[in-house]
Amino acid sequence: MPAEASQAIDISKMRLSNNWRERMRRHEKKVYNYYDDGGPGRGNCTRGIGILAHYGPCSQEELKTPVSDTQIEAEFASRLSYAECVVRRNITSRALTQAQFDALVSFTYNAGEGGAKTTFALVNAGDFKGAASRISSFIYVHVKRKGKRVKVVARGLIPRRAEESAPFREVK
Repeated sequence: MPAEASQAIDISKMRLSNNWRERMRRHEKKVYNYYDDGGPGRGNCTRGIGILAHYGPCSQEELKTPVSDTQIEAEFASRLSYAECVVRRNITSRALTQAQFDALVSFTYNAGEGGAKTTFALVNAGDFKGAASRISSFIYVHVKRKGKRVKVVARGLIPRRAEESAPFREVK
């Protein structure tokens, strides 16, 4: 790890690193239409690059709606910028490494501000191991089965959460 990546710095002007932006691209694939993130008729209606349209499956009309590359890129940039702002607003300790900031932005992008709230509190309290554990536990999604909402492991989230939690596990 380069020296600057392991040194804690003030996050007030931090931006997501290009390296992490590319890592996120591996997790957030471009899909040029609306789709159900838990499979047909299950999960939540999503579009483009992991953008939640609404909770619950897509309608038949939504499933036929195309999404352009321009729309996908604009939403990705907008949501990344928002996630950066959320992290800066919620981390009061003000000092993180670039890798920790990047990981929190990625986690916030995917879990939302509400989903990341407890993790922010753990980081602010200096409990980095607790933050790593909390991030790692966010591998479940709710899907509808036989008319009921059930919680299932989203296997694709396991490697993502391992990457996001790593910078907090490495703290001594």
